[in-house]
Amino acid sequence: MQQIITPARRLDGQIRLPGDKSVSHRYGILAAIAEGSSTIHHYSTGADCQSTLGCMRALGVSITRREDGAVLIEGRGLNGLQAPAGDLDAGNSGSTIRMLSGVLAAQPFTSRIAGDESLSRRPMDRIMKPLSLMGADVEAVDGRFPPLTIHGRALKAMRYEPPMASAQVKTCVLMAGLYAEGETAVLEKVGTRDHTELALREFGAEIVSSGGVITVKGPARLQGRELSVPGDLSSAAFFLVAAAIVPGSKLLIQGVGLNPSRSALLDWLVAAGVNLRVSNLAEVSGELVGDLLVTGGDVKGGIIRGAASAALIDEIPVLSVLGAVSRDGLVVKDARELRVKETDRIATVADNLQRMGVRVEVYEDGFRVPGKQKFRAARVDSFGDHRIAMAFAVAGLAAEGETAVLNAGAASVSFPEFYATLRQITV
Repeated sequence: MQQIITPARRLDGQIRLPGDKSVSHRYGILAAIAEGSSTIHHYSTGADCQSTLGCMRALGVSITRREDGAVLIEGRGLNGLQAPAGDLDAGNSGSTIRMLSGVLAAQPFTSRIAGDESLSRRPMDRIMKPLSLMGADVEAVDGRFPPLTIHGRALKAMRYEPPMASAQVKTCVLMAGLYAEGETAVLEKVGTRDHTELALREFGAEIVSSGGVITVKGPARLQGRELSVPGDLSSAAFFLVAAAIVPGSKLLIQGVGLNPSRSALLDWLVAAGVNLRVSNLAEVSGELVGDLLVTGGDVKGGIIRGAASAALIDEIPVLSVLGAVSRDGLVVKDARELRVKETDRIATVADNLQRMGVRVEVYEDGFRVPGKQKFRAARVDSFGDHRIAMAFAVAGLAAEGETAVLNAGAASVSFPEFYATLRQITV
């Protein structure tokens, strides 16, 4: 699939984005192991989050989508899942395989969870180690790659300090801790997004977070709930950058999740000179939600390194686009994790920037994009990576001439409506 992106005179209007992917994954899994039914409004339309629902269906959970888009999940309780008839398919979703493995590790049956070619290259040893410490038996290709064969066991509680900052690893351990007798704790030197803690609290788990230590008490008893997923902040990043780099733009994004543990994106954009305003703050299902107004203008750029690299890891591809047209450019360091995403995002970002005539200096753990550059029309490639597809569609708005995004359908992994939404606000 190919998408043609034409230069934008400006971006104008207001939009509401699909449900947050991170929150949707967690609600889908927890509702399935809760007691009673749950109604989840504004559940993500992305393929990754549908993979999570597909896996839960394969484990015997009844899930339906209403005409209004709400997802109804009939929870089976903590111990009500059934052995799947075949492999569980996580598709392209690292979130699905890593989070769900914590639940599968505690089941009285063996399961095998696999994914597409891209997922099969992504390392899973970071969750295999803590699960084995809890008593699980997990097998993988070459000791670290999917498919994972998980032989469920009775798990034991523990205290675990992940060697790297990872919300997915934390979530996997806490999910497993729901089944273990006693208190399971995750120690974080660098805080990660706290959607799991908030979701567990919403479903009734006993969870405490204090001083970088997150503790859940098991075995838990979760209760079905009616919940609403906020708009996806990671998806908003593409539109925030698009409006910021096209002069004369004025864009309102409504109902976006503004969880403080993910404030790094907005903080960095403001520090980089983006004209951004937040309004209509409210709490919905335990998550902070609000509207974002962004206007185009002069942007100075900045540096992403250290803890900021972990906090902004998913947004770095589109921030590279902003960096190229900014006054001072963008430097990214300490972001080696980009090498093991859906693609080697350091390589694919650099490749597409160069195709569009933008200079870039590549490091092992990041890159530098000098500022005051112009994009030229080109044929760019997503390489099957949704964030690369959307980032360089945004670049196309500021290019001279038409830009062709090859393998553009990759965007559907997280945001099937992306191109339609982009055209809706492009003048």
